[in-house]
Parts: sequence; C-alpha cells; structure tokens
Amino acid sequence: MLNYLRHKFALSETGAKDMRKAFFSCTASYLVLMFPVSLLYFLVKDLLNGTGTGAKTAFYIAGIVICLLLIMLTTYIQYNATFFATYKESGVRRIALAEKLRKLPLSFFGKKDLADLTSTIMADCALLESGSSHWIPELVGSIASTFLIAISLFFFDWRMALAALWVLPVSFGIVLSSTKYINRKQVKQTQAKMAFADGIQECLESVRDLKANNAEDAYMVGLDAKLKAVEKRTIITELSNAVFNGSARMILKLGIATTALVGSVLLANGSLDVLTFFMFLLVVSRIYDPMISTLDNLSGIIALNIPCGRMNEILEHPVQEGSEKLTNNGCDIVFEHVGFAYNKDEQVLRDVSFVAKQGEVTALIGPSGGGKTTVSRLAARFWDITKGKITVGGMDVSRVDPETLMSLYSIVFQDVTLFNNTILENIRIGKKDATDEEVIAAAKLAHCDEFAEKLPEKWNSQIGENGCELSGGERQRLSIARAFLKDAPIILLDEATASLDVENETMIQESLSKLIQNKTVMIIAHRMRTVSGADKIVVLSEGAVAQQGSPDVLSAQDGIYSHMVALQQQSGAWKME
Repeated sequence: MLNYLRHKFALSETGAKDMRKAFFSCTASYLVLMFPVSLLYFLVKDLLNGTGTGAKTAFYIAGIVICLLLIMLTTYIQYNATFFATYKESGVRRIALAEKLRKLPLSFFGKKDLADLTSTIMADCALLESGSSHWIPELVGSIASTFLIAISLFFFDWRMALAALWVLPVSFGIVLSSTKYINRKQVKQTQAKMAFADGIQECLESVRDLKANNAEDAYMVGLDAKLKAVEKRTIITELSNAVFNGSARMILKLGIATTALVGSVLLANGSLDVLTFFMFLLVVSRIYDPMISTLDNLSGIIALNIPCGRMNEILEHPVQEGSEKLTNNGCDIVFEHVGFAYNKDEQVLRDVSFVAKQGEVTALIGPSGGGKTTVSRLAARFWDITKGKITVGGMDVSRVDPETLMSLYSIVFQDVTLFNNTILENIRIGKKDATDEEVIAAAKLAHCDEFAEKLPEKWNSQIGENGCELSGGERQRLSIARAFLKDAPIILLDEATASLDVENETMIQESLSKLIQNKTVMIIAHRMRTVSGADKIVVLSEGAVAQQGSPDVLSAQDGIYSHMVALQQQSGAWKME
C-alpha cells in the first residue's frame, strides 16, 4: 500500500505513512459523527415505548458529552493527520524535486524548459497539497465509513438498506466513467497553460529585441491568443467536471426520496415499524453529506494524475551515478572512438578520438554544429556517451560521480550566468570557502579590478539580475575569475574571450598562460588568433575529427584549418567603402 501511495501521489515514504494515518483519522471522524444519530435513535425508542426518560437523563447527558468529546478528539487528530502532515510533506516534496533536478543529467533539461519545471515545483506541488490535505483522505474516509455503516444497515432491514444505498454505486460509477475523458481535457488544459507560461517568459527575456524591432504589438497578439486558449480549456474542463459531478449529486439526492418512498410503502403494509423507518431517515440525512463533497473531490483526484505524473517523471528519472573516489593518474583527457546522440535519430558525434595532454593547450575548432561544445561537455560528463570511452588520467569518467568529477574541472561557458549579488560573491562560487583576499586575487588575474574599483561600493557592489549592471566583457571576466579561483587541474574554455575587446583579450590570454601551467586546457574558439598559441588543434566537422596537430602542421596542410585561417584573414581585411 505504501509503495502504491508513493508512486500514485509522488510522496516520500513518510508522506505515504502520514496519508495512511489520514485515511484512518477521516474514517474515524465520519463514524463518530453518526454517534449523535444513534443517541437520538435511543431517545425516540424510549419515547415510543413509553419508557420514562427522567431516569435516563444522566445517560443522555453523558452521551451528549461523550459525543462532543469524541468529535473534538477525532477532528483534532484528523486535522493533524491531514493538514499539518501535508504541509510538512509539501516542503519535503519540493526539496526532493529540487535535489533530484540537481543530480539529473543535462540531457533531461534539454527536453524541458524553465517554465515547465517551475510549474512542476510550484503549481503542481500546490495542487497536490490541496489533494493530500482535503480530497484524498476525505474520499477514502467517506468510502470506508459509508461501507461500515451500510453493512450495519442491512442488519436492521435489507429492503430499506437497498433503498438508501443503491445511489452510491451509481453516483460513483458516473464519476469514475469520466476518468479518461477528464484526463484528456486536463492534459490539453495543462498544455495550454505551459504554452502561455512559455510565452510570458519568452516575452520578458526578449523584451529588448521586441522593442528594438517594434514587434511588441504583434507579439502580444500571439500571447493574447494563448491566454484565450487557457481560458477556453479551463472552461471546457470545469464544464466537463460539472456535468458528471452534477449528475452524480442529483442521483445521490434521490436516495432520500427512495428511502422515504419504500419506507412509507413498507410501513403501510405493516412490514416495517415506525422506529426503524425513523432510524433510516436519520441515517440517510447524514450518510450522504460526506459522499457529496467526496464526489466533488473525486474529479479533482482524477485530475491529479497529470501533476503527479509530471513529478514522478522527475523523481523517477535515472541519475548519473559513480564512484565518489578519484583514481586518475594525471589529467590527460583521452577520447577513444566516442559516439554521441542527443536523440536516437540525431547523431552528433561519431568515432571521435584524440588526446588532450596535461600541460598543453588543446583547441577545438571547426564549423558551427561540428560538435565542439558537445565534446567539452562530454569530457566533464554533462551527458553520457553512447559509444566509445572517455578517460581522465586513465579513469573512465562514466564510472565517477558527476559532482566528484567536477572537482577536477574549471569551466568558463560561452553564455555567462551571474547572480543578483555582489561581485565578490559571484566570483566566490568558484570556491565557497575562499577568503576575500583570495577572491580579489583571482579577480585581478581576470582584470576585474579595472571596473570593480570604479563602482560606488567597489567589490561589494550589486550587479543586478544575471549581471545586468555590467557589460558583456565585464560579465565574461567575472566568469573567468571563477575559474582562476577554483584553480582546478583541468580548464574548459568555451569561447571564453568572445565578449572581450582586443586589449582585454590579450590581457586575459596573458593571465591564462600563468594559470595553465601543468594543467590540461581545452579551448573552444572560432577566432584563429585565439588558438594560434595552442599546442594542439583538433578540427571537428560533422561530428568527426577532420584534422589534428599543431598549428604549424595544420597550416601546411590543405584542410579546414588553413581554409578557416584564410577566411578570417580575408574578413579582417574587409572595410566599408
């Protein structure tokens, strides 16, 4: 049962146990609410039998007090088992999702966008929170308590029991028959919401380009259409729920009428006594109340299949695992007949083999889409290869825990990511326990002091969201400073100097020459002057190694490298006439 609950509602083990407790507490709470009915039954029985109630006054007073105490106790237990436990589980679930996302390979994020993942952690978790605290325990509790009460009714009179209870399976059958239909509508509604969320995010991220091209009005037309699609899908989904739920509730109400009708006929025929008739009328006045709210919630529980499935997709996705102990001897990076595909039908690399030696600079160049960035990501195990082998100092990277492996790497990405914090803290990401002096020393190596010292608060200046207060070159230098601070034995530079002017690029290259001593350096670049001082150049084209060797050797060959050098020289000589 616990495993079923964990998978069905994306719960932790503790959350599944708490939900099981909630089932029992709701069942007990609904059963206790029938105690006053039983007390009233005995009171009417005494009155009809002519038994004096004066002698039993203490009994009924004690009964009322006991009923109140039991109702208070079961309500308190139910509240704790549902609401408090759910709120705790909601936090655990969000943390578990975030922790799992941290461990997932980048291949997973290539299939998801930010709005989708944000919606899963926030909106889906909030919806499941409502389901866990209200709908699911109440559904199980009402079904269990109604089943127990129904059994007891058959001991009094099976005819009246059938008259009172026939509506229950019919009502549930109507709602359950809508499961597939409601799920289809829920999927379409979720897709419309995701499309709208993506549109909003894209609008915020590209507002500069939209304004620059006077495209705001045209874009808003499309965004308005997505909003109308969400509205349309929401109305259709709610209307579908209303049709099925309304029909089920209407039939459920017929139980009171059939109970009164059958009871009246039996009473007139003399085959039913007044007290039993009265007792059934009391019971049906109470037994349908929890079931009515349950039927409303049943469609909501059915709709939970979509968000729970989205959360399980994250929680159950395989993670990259491996040894937490490094066994490398040196830091030579060796690619042996490596093949890789992001998707089965899209082969990106095929039979790539080369060696990036420690103490040397290996440059990866070639036409766009040739696989340069993919090679560097595979070296750090951002993805797992589909064929061949990659080793660092003889250690197979596929058998090492990704976080442990990353201790060997300092990476400067082409797209710099900064945080809304100070300059010091943005650089300190490279080494969490670094002192301010160490951070500033690394920053000076990347020539960050040239702009940091000019800011009002110098190194403690806030740089805004993703470094919006800085220029592209300044942001790039902060990223390079992180690599200096981490001081790892392997350095991956993906167009690290692309946003720098010629003067700053020269200064950074001078700093890099100090950093790379006795280290393995892999550079991705498009400008030939950036890689002219490399020890080895690997030319990648169409997912394969087209050439490799020193710059002098490749210059003497009639190949892609010499062609790229010639084109850039020709481009450099271009001028506007």
